[in-house]
Amino acid sequence: MNQEKIFNPFNGYGMLTLLIFLFFGSLAGIIFMKMIPLLLVLLITIVLALGFVIVNPNESAVLVLFGAYKGTIKKYGFFWANPFFVKKKISLRAHNFDSDPIKVNDKVGNPIKIGVVLVWKVEETFRTAFQVDDFKHFVLVQSEAALRKIAGSYPYDDFEDEDAELTLRSGGEGINHELEKEISERLELAGIHVIEARINYIAYAEEIASAMLRRQQASAIIAAREKIVEGAVGMVEMALQKLEGKKVVHLDEESKAAMVSNLMVVLCSDESARPIINAGTLNH
Repeated sequence: MNQEKIFNPFNGYGMLTLLIFLFFGSLAGIIFMKMIPLLLVLLITIVLALGFVIVNPNESAVLVLFGAYKGTIKKYGFFWANPFFVKKKISLRAHNFDSDPIKVNDKVGNPIKIGVVLVWKVEETFRTAFQVDDFKHFVLVQSEAALRKIAGSYPYDDFEDEDAELTLRSGGEGINHELEKEISERLELAGIHVIEARINYIAYAEEIASAMLRRQQASAIIAAREKIVEGAVGMVEMALQKLEGKKVVHLDEESKAAMVSNLMVVLCSDESARPIINAGTLNH
């Protein structure tokens, strides 16, 4: 049977009472009544005492008898089971795995460093105990393998892949959902339930970090310039319309061109404008 089976053990306190009665009763019979056959009862009592097991909250005990899986105790308390059972304790508590950043290549080949934080717990004890050799090491290796696959399936950003719907840097919950799905599929073999998986660190690798930073700065400057120019054009247009609408001054085409040029220089300049006051006519 390749699936978990719940085992219901005997109450440990009731069995403890019975074994205490048998132990001291047979011991008294041997000492005071010289009933040598009670040695067998005493020996059986000692062997039966090996069957006690304590299961803590959020813990389980996998029971194996001579290589055959007999079931799993999932309720906590003090119990008694067959003394010949091999009892393997497996924690059902939530575990947290915070990986060190690993170096991988993204979809377009850029070397990046990326890390994952994973919250997981054992859900199916049979697969955890018998389908993998070391389930904790299995979680570590498969999580990093899934992270490498996701990192290689998406670009770091959309500078070189403008058609990308998701990127590692700005994908957010979409990327985390894909990562969680990929890790869950890999850990299902070991009966592991993934509670949460998300990228907790991402950056360009050291060898290209400075170049990529300059490219990001250049893109930010271009985007800012576009906004500045767009705003300056609107302000110039509004100024001309108000001057003409209120008939403050009449401007010919040459004067309009000069005014537009001056306003664009003032509004788009990186430094504060230093105006020169013309005390003569407009043409001098």
